[in-house]
Amino acid sequence: MRYHILIPTDFSENAWSAALYALKLYNNKACTFYFLHAWTFVNTGARTYISPNYIDKLKDTSREQLTALKERAKSESTNNEHEFKTIFTTDSLIDSIIFAIGKQKIDLLVMGTKGATGAQEFLLGSNSVSVIKKVKLCPSLLVPDNYEFKSLAHIGFPTDFNRLYGEELLAIRKLASLHNSTINILNINGLDKLTDTQRNNFDILQEYLKNDQHTFYWKSDYAKKEQAIKDFIEENTINILIMINYEHSFIESLIKEPVISKMGYHSEIPFMVIPRIER
Repeated sequence: MRYHILIPTDFSENAWSAALYALKLYNNKACTFYFLHAWTFVNTGARTYISPNYIDKLKDTSREQLTALKERAKSESTNNEHEFKTIFTTDSLIDSIIFAIGKQKIDLLVMGTKGATGAQEFLLGSNSVSVIKKVKLCPSLLVPDNYEFKSLAHIGFPTDFNRLYGEELLAIRKLASLHNSTINILNINGLDKLTDTQRNNFDILQEYLKNDQHTFYWKSDYAKKEQAIKDFIEENTINILIMINYEHSFIESLIKEPVISKMGYHSEIPFMVIPRIER
């Protein structure tokens, strides 16, 4: 199987960190990596007139940076089955991502995230949240700034068992297969507090994962779910956190509240969001 990975970039070291993570994550797999740059012009000066030639030069510079980025990635890869392509566009970032996912049959979107303060934090957070909310064609992986790759010994998957998952779980199993990972499933309510529906979904999930390395964890008596998840990550040395985003889900509530900054672009480990596949 050949994986198709989309990596949006603004040529920052933050974006490069995400690219390096993707390269190492799929180090032993045949992959095509697409570096996407959505070019926009921002007049930072007091000019009232900008010549077309000046704008063309800026575009050419960005195209050259994109080519240089592709070559840099090639030099980092140790897998002959890794291919690298570039996508340069003047459309919006979200529109460009959605179009590329459909055209190139992307399996995973990888973006860098970075904590900051003031206006920078708002802009970076907005990009991350916009991707989670609007890009629902494939999983999105948010990689913290300067995060050093660690083999995925433990994958964290919080769930409330309120939904019967289907194809969404395939993305988790595929990720686990890359590094022979254990899937660590967290429920914050406790086994004895499950409803009949939750218990049924729990039993079905157990059966679905019977051939995969997995473990269930139960954490109750937490006032805040995000604190339970943080403790779960620390206590079990979780290398990547995965959530499925469906209507009224925990991740959706995080998106709507400031706490997304704690779980998203301030997360200390990579954070994958899988869109709910409606049936």
